[in-house]
Amino acid sequence: MIRINAERLWSTLEMMAQIGGTPAGGVTRLALSEEDRIARNLLRDWALDAGFTCDIDSMGTMFIRRAGKNPQLAPVMTGSHVDTQPLGGNYDGVYGVLAGLELLRTLNDRHVETERDVVLVNWTNEEGARFAPAMLASGVWTGQFSEAYAHSRADNEGITVGEALDNIGYRGKAPARAFPVHACYELHIEQGPILEDEAVDIGLVRAAMGQRWFTLTLDGFAAHAGTTPMHSRRDALTAFADLALKVEEIGYRHAPDGRATIGMAQVTPNSRNVVPSRVVCSVEFRHPAREALEAMETALHLAAQSLSARGVTADVERIFDYEPIAFDAVCLARTEKAVAELGYSSKSMVSGAGHDACYVSKVAPASMIFIPCVKGISHNEAEKILPEWAEKGANVLLHSVLAAAQDT
Repeated sequence: MIRINAERLWSTLEMMAQIGGTPAGGVTRLALSEEDRIARNLLRDWALDAGFTCDIDSMGTMFIRRAGKNPQLAPVMTGSHVDTQPLGGNYDGVYGVLAGLELLRTLNDRHVETERDVVLVNWTNEEGARFAPAMLASGVWTGQFSEAYAHSRADNEGITVGEALDNIGYRGKAPARAFPVHACYELHIEQGPILEDEAVDIGLVRAAMGQRWFTLTLDGFAAHAGTTPMHSRRDALTAFADLALKVEEIGYRHAPDGRATIGMAQVTPNSRNVVPSRVVCSVEFRHPAREALEAMETALHLAAQSLSARGVTADVERIFDYEPIAFDAVCLARTEKAVAELGYSSKSMVSGAGHDACYVSKVAPASMIFIPCVKGISHNEAEKILPEWAEKGANVLLHSVLAAAQDT
């Protein structure tokens, strides 16, 4: 079996990590920033130097194509994203892009002709760190968002996606609209500790968790901290503490796949000598089964209603509903075969995070491949992978894509 050039892959990862590199060894390369422009240009130059074409759509997504023998057949797609979180890591997203570039280069080196074109994609604004929501370009491409909506998203400085695309010269003329795809594979770091803890080489990602986001507003009554007896208080903050423990309990109740998180809370009036009158907080649930998400949401409403015993009302607003994703069985079977033939170990997994492949799966057969990351750390400058992990993942991607690209 052919193998990728591991040294070349690691070298490209190190070169890309310098663009937006931070003193602590991480990277800040926000979507459609100057750093993103430089990274895109480098990726494009590498692609053109290798003899591939590079097309840009109206969302700035890059499609790098290696021609096959039968261009009338639907291509095989792979890729991810090069944008990062602020003070993020060197491998989240970009590893999947550069491993895809490496597999295309390897096919060139070995003079392999594929029946189908192979397309490497760099999606715009996967992270959602600068422009919300996340996975914006793949969402437009698959019809989840309109292009007008996406172009109107603004960052904290009021700069819109449309303006930022123009600023860096990456607003393409072709509409961001899905074309037929035979199979899509996204290679990614796990962003969790399971593969490393269990000394497993490859994660075979069969599904991705659904997500539901809520905004809760808890209303009590502001009162003097010194003159108001404890039994007379309608304290929104202590009610929130009660709610937070109930939310945590909901997550445990749906283990091992359930996740329940409160990531934000704002207290009003936020004064040390006033009993808080209001708390506005986020609640997020994740689970790979829709039925479990329904049960978790029901439990949240019951928890909110129970706060009335404290004299506090709670309004629950669902603001985001992201359906669970089941990845394509045929795509997974190709990857499972590649892992076995390469002699690697593997584990069936569910992704706890959203990825562009999740949206692609709505319009084409798709699946994901995970490799370990050290201590499961991601979205952090300390994010790290080992060269041998990168090599194994890229080899699995190579043979998954190659098997699909030889289908006639």
